[in-house]
Amino acid sequence: MANPTTLNLACLRQCHALEHGTVWVLAETQPQITLGGTATDHGFYIYGAVEPRQLEQAVQTALERFKQGEAGLAVHPRCGTNLSVRMVLTLGLSLGCGSLLPRRPLPRLLGVGLAVFGASLLARDLGALTQRHLTTAIPHNLVIQGVTYEKDWLGRGGHFVRVGWVN
Repeated sequence: MANPTTLNLACLRQCHALEHGTVWVLAETQPQITLGGTATDHGFYIYGAVEPRQLEQAVQTALERFKQGEAGLAVHPRCGTNLSVRMVLTLGLSLGCGSLLPRRPLPRLLGVGLAVFGASLLARDLGALTQRHLTTAIPHNLVIQGVTYEKDWLGRGGHFVRVGWVN
């Protein structure tokens, strides 16, 4: 029997991927709308001006496209994972430069500037890799249970796409 914690993490990663896939599908049909999302281990929220029926169709389309092998839908350039990776890289490279360079202000300033520049160059690709291998997983054990309008844990209103886990 699978560990419940592992099972929830697997579901969270699949919900995160399905959230990204849904945003990609909606952006293809309605490029003018601005969307955001948050995944949970029971589904995901979509924030933005989208009709529940359109959202439900986009979720079904994304799920179908994942089943047809479109794994790239799981990675999105505006994902919070990218921001996290960028911050960790910037901090790590800045601290590394700061400890390796002389203690004079100008070399340190140049080092930190180089670190920030290097982090911005690396973050996009490393963020995508992090999404692909750590924070998302291709949804293959999910079934859509419905779309409702709810408030998230921060009190923000959005459409919640509830999913079920299929063994």
